[in-house]
Amino acid sequence: MTDNNTEDKNNIAEKKVDNVEKQIVKETKEKQGFDKVSWKPKTSMGKKVKNDEITDIDEILDRGLKILEEGIVDSLIQNINTELLLIGQSKGKFGGGQRRIFKQTQKKTQEGNKPHFAIYACVGDNNGHIGLGYGKSKETVPAREKALRRAKLNIIKLRRGCGSWQCGCKMPHTIPFAVKGKCGSCTIELIPAPKGTGLCIESECQKILKLAGIKDVWSKTKGQTKTKINLISACFDALKNLIRVKAGSRYFEELGIIEGKTTEKVEEDGKDSDNQS
Repeated sequence: MTDNNTEDKNNIAEKKVDNVEKQIVKETKEKQGFDKVSWKPKTSMGKKVKNDEITDIDEILDRGLKILEEGIVDSLIQNINTELLLIGQSKGKFGGGQRRIFKQTQKKTQEGNKPHFAIYACVGDNNGHIGLGYGKSKETVPAREKALRRAKLNIIKLRRGCGSWQCGCKMPHTIPFAVKGKCGSCTIELIPAPKGTGLCIESECQKILKLAGIKDVWSKTKGQTKTKINLISACFDALKNLIRVKAGSRYFEELGIIEGKTTEKVEEDGKDSDNQS
């Protein structure tokens, strides 16, 4: 009888967690846009952004300044998209539980079990800017808000181009050169791929590259890649290395390298070349 009661309690708890997860994903997708008028900046950079003295996020990133307010990113990047990554797993036999957006851990005390929830969030504009954030709290909603805020504060810009010898179209559909990233035992290598290849990489890393505006890539992974948090962090480290690598002006022309967002002129040239082919 006691075993049946404990199983029933566990099933009820699992259903509650599933309902909470669905509600969080729904609220994140239906979140209203940023209101610049009602925003009250606290830093000098935020005041410059509100007064339209700074109109581009690349002005801040190029100077290496630290962003301390999420309102700066919301006001400078109009069409910013958010994604909650699946880093957790529900209870199931032989590790076959359903994947979840939050990783649940709990501490046993004399008063009872104290659960904690961790969420990994990703934000991007699908045009050369990406940010990742990790949030942890005793409840799910504060953990989500922490993760989204930290993701916006950690935003970076990328280099895109056509580094594949099989393509040579000089369009920013992939990465310009191979890069590696590491976190813990996880090592990931991103390799340029020709146009039409798609994102040949793990599903959660696919979401990151999609939000970054990368359409084609190959990948190699080593280590304990089942640890999703380390794998995602390694992928973000590899994207950071794209901007750290020194490249001469000759390579920018040969590989069609673009830093940050794509200009309208490049997009029109790409459409014209596709029509001619």
